Amino acid sequence: MATQTKRDYYEVLGVARDADLKAIKAAYRKLAVKYHPDRNPEDPDAERHFKEASEAYAVLSDAAKRANYDRFGHQGVEGQGFTGFDPNAFGDFADILGDLFGFGDIFGGRRRGGSRRTGPRRGRDLQYTLRIDLEEAATGIERTLRLPRLEECGTCNGTGAEPGTSLEGCSTCGGSGQVAFRRGFLSVAQTCPSCNGAGRVNRHPCTSCSGRGRTERESSLRVKVPPGVDTGMRLRLTNEGEGGVQGGPRGDLYVVIAVEPHDVLERHGSDLHMELPISAFKAMLGTEVELNTILGGTVKVEIPSGSQPGDVIEVRGAGMPDLDGGRKGALHLHLKVVIPRRLSGEQRKLLRDAAKLGGDDVAESEGLLGKLERWLIGS
Repeated sequence: MATQTKRDYYEVLGVARDADLKAIKAAYRKLAVKYHPDRNPEDPDAERHFKEASEAYAVLSDAAKRANYDRFGHQGVEGQGFTGFDPNAFGDFADILGDLFGFGDIFGGRRRGGSRRTGPRRGRDLQYTLRIDLEEAATGIERTLRLPRLEECGTCNGTGAEPGTSLEGCSTCGGSGQVAFRRGFLSVAQTCPSCNGAGRVNRHPCTSCSGRGRTERESSLRVKVPPGVDTGMRLRLTNEGEGGVQGGPRGDLYVVIAVEPHDVLERHGSDLHMELPISAFKAMLGTEVELNTILGGTVKVEIPSGSQPGDVIEVRGAGMPDLDGGRKGALHLHLKVVIPRRLSGEQRKLLRDAAKLGGDDVAESEGLLGKLERWLIGS
């Protein structure tokens, strides 16, 4: 009987001889989808084409095998080429075919990152949003948090089994967490239905935690917020997250800061801005005002004579502190000149006299507000 001649591997995959690994893998994925026996149950040639493509990919995706094949042809890879679905030789196929057909590692091994982890595991990290006001952000505070979280069960010490008992190896999967069955000509692995992939079964669950190994409790934590924090900043409290599984380490707690808006002050980094209303008379004559600072003290601010609406006075060191405890930002005062709506007769006379001295001959019919505004802005 004549022996069937093998086709060239590059021809099988439909790629050039200088194709890179990315092109070879893409070509194989395309053929695997087209010829997979599960998708072609009525086509007797599908399995043959699928095996042929898989054999070509097994050789051309391996640098050493490909070099031998390029030099000696099929004889160069005999005995080390395609010898069946060996999990060690075809680890890449789990990524290609498992993703395409959705049944995990069809070669009987565990998919990378896809199997259920057994044994001790680190607890989850938790996040808590802490809302504070601007004064608290400036001075720093200590706050007690009430935090519900999963803690290691004190009865079973996190094992999930009643004291005096232990978890047993799963007899269904032999502790591997997976069982295999045949799908066409392939051996397909799936999660063990008896242990749900854990590899062990709990015959005597702990009555305190129902076998989970952890219970939910509310804990009180004291957190110290440093001066200068701003919205979005995170404080990390190591080992204050959820308790670990089966004796694993605790997770961390991240406290996210949210600074509430202030009624008067607006923050820009370490600088503060506020609108300061002053009367038109004080703006013209100049004055001194005393203001409270964000850190609880007071500061005296000189308003120069002739100040105009919208002028900004910078008070250095009266803003927010930096997180490093060094310099403080500035307080920026945006002047808002308030023009009085009503004046006494004497005030009217004085303003008219002042206007005349300034070179403006105002007429009473213009209205006091219009005259004052025109005089203040110099138009």
